[in-house]
Amino acid sequence: MSGEATILHADLDAFYASVEQRDDPRLRDRPVIVGRGVVLAASYQAKARGVRSGMGGAAARRLCPEAIVVAPRMSAYSAASRAVFEVFRQTTPLVEGLSIDEAFLDVGGLRRLVGPPAGIAAELRRAVRDRVGLPITVGVARTKFLAKVASGVAKPDGLLVVPPTGELVFLHPLPVERLWGVGPVTAAKLRQHRIRTVGDVARLGESTLVSLVGGHAGRHLHALAHNRDPRPVRVGRRRASMGAQHALGRSGHQPAELDAVLAGLVDRVARRLRAAARSGRTITLRLRFADYQRATRSRTLAKATADTGTILGTARTLLRVALPEIERRGVTLIGVAVDNLGDGHVQLTLPWHDDPSAELDAACDAVRERFGSTALTRAVLLGRDTGPEAPLLPDH
Repeated sequence: MSGEATILHADLDAFYASVEQRDDPRLRDRPVIVGRGVVLAASYQAKARGVRSGMGGAAARRLCPEAIVVAPRMSAYSAASRAVFEVFRQTTPLVEGLSIDEAFLDVGGLRRLVGPPAGIAAELRRAVRDRVGLPITVGVARTKFLAKVASGVAKPDGLLVVPPTGELVFLHPLPVERLWGVGPVTAAKLRQHRIRTVGDVARLGESTLVSLVGGHAGRHLHALAHNRDPRPVRVGRRRASMGAQHALGRSGHQPAELDAVLAGLVDRVARRLRAAARSGRTITLRLRFADYQRATRSRTLAKATADTGTILGTARTLLRVALPEIERRGVTLIGVAVDNLGDGHVQLTLPWHDDPSAELDAACDAVRERFGSTALTRAVLLGRDTGPEAPLLPDH
């Protein structure tokens, strides 16, 4: 790991909403909500009124009745993402995309040619603004973790450099939620023990953290609180899996409710697989129990698939097997993933002859691509908040 702050975390601000404001002058400086049933994105004017991604549309409109609600345009967001990633690649060849709107960049080898990292980050922000018309925030630090934290603190439309000599001075006063992996449940548990800041976590021994939040999580949080993150920026890595998950309340959940959530997650994952021309053989059910422990259940198929029905049938079988343990321990999170991914070149039957489910998948994909991800939903999901759409990182 370099001793200099050379890793950039570049994160587009309120990406979907910013694209809408860029493309329609009437929306500029106005509160904008993207998505009707569930908020996929909100402009900073809407966020100032309490609107957040993943919130139900009705609740968002109550908070901000003057907001302008627009349907998502996935093709426009993908085009904007490709243009931004082109700026990233022209800045440095070492680019690791995290999602459609954020990436890590390593500029450690560019000082003699281009200048210091802070100047490179400032020029990158200017290039994205001038060439793509979007605001972007950049954090610069010695580690990927701290660069991402810095960009979060600098938002919106900011630049923050954390020098190596000031890492812990910057990090330790921040709330515990800034640590990767600390969501509302873990944060509440830590706060019960008067652990409110990253510095409070850092002052605990690793064994104490393990006793509070479990083995893997405790070691993970202890390392991050001391800014120990040796991971380099990785280039050209294709996903080995695709998944989605949804957090649940702590009250009891009936099997029918869990099945409905699972169906929504499978719809999302299968559509992302088909959009990326990928398929996988292993279906994995992920669970987090009420006692904060996690478990996975997997099944490997004879051949790779991106078929919604096949994935859902397998996931339902795994869920049925896990129900006795869920009833005994409670569940606070459910997720599904398709692993062992390869390119989607599998032998397919002609859908209009042998496989009507493939034809249905294709029709649903076409409707959602044209009219937005919320244009179609399963009847069992009506009125339920299944979380925001997780967009696919396009091929850059």
